[in-house]
Amino acid sequence: MGKISQEIAVLAGGCFWCTEAVFQRVEGVEEVISGYTGGNIKNPAYREITTGRTGHAEAIKLIFDPAIITFKELLEIFFTTHDPTTLNQQGADKGTQYRSAIFYTNEIQQTTANTVIETLNNQNVFDSQIVTQVTELGPFYTAEEYHQNYYNQNSSQGYCQFVINPKLSKLQEKFKTKLKKEIQK
Repeated sequence: MGKISQEIAVLAGGCFWCTEAVFQRVEGVEEVISGYTGGNIKNPAYREITTGRTGHAEAIKLIFDPAIITFKELLEIFFTTHDPTTLNQQGADKGTQYRSAIFYTNEIQQTTANTVIETLNNQNVFDSQIVTQVTELGPFYTAEEYHQNYYNQNSSQGYCQFVINPKLSKLQEKFKTKLKKEIQK
């Protein structure tokens, strides 16, 4: 039997603590790494990202098995668990670092992303048009260690309770069959 195929997807949907927590629970997602991409300086630190001046977005890199979950299915979860209609903002988090973006790694991902956005807009799924950027992936910088696995280590913290928990509830409600078996309860 050959090696399991893996693909990479890079998504930005506001604070990476939120998107990381969502996708860690999805079957077929083998690893989630919080980091920064889409900016104009090398090796940015969190304190620089928070100023909004580096151009980077807080993003997650997903390593996934497309035989278990497709890129399109990942995008369906992505669009359901954040607001893709607010420019440079998710809830109280404001700034370009919180923009909604898909950083594609190949033409198939680019086409899929644009098709999903067009379909959602045509179906008027949201009250406003989607403003999610679809951009080719450039350098991805892994965030500091304390940002990795954040929700799982800090779930009782206020931000996790009030911002992340509702996203996880929505994930459970709308995508129960796509969740890892231990989470489907």
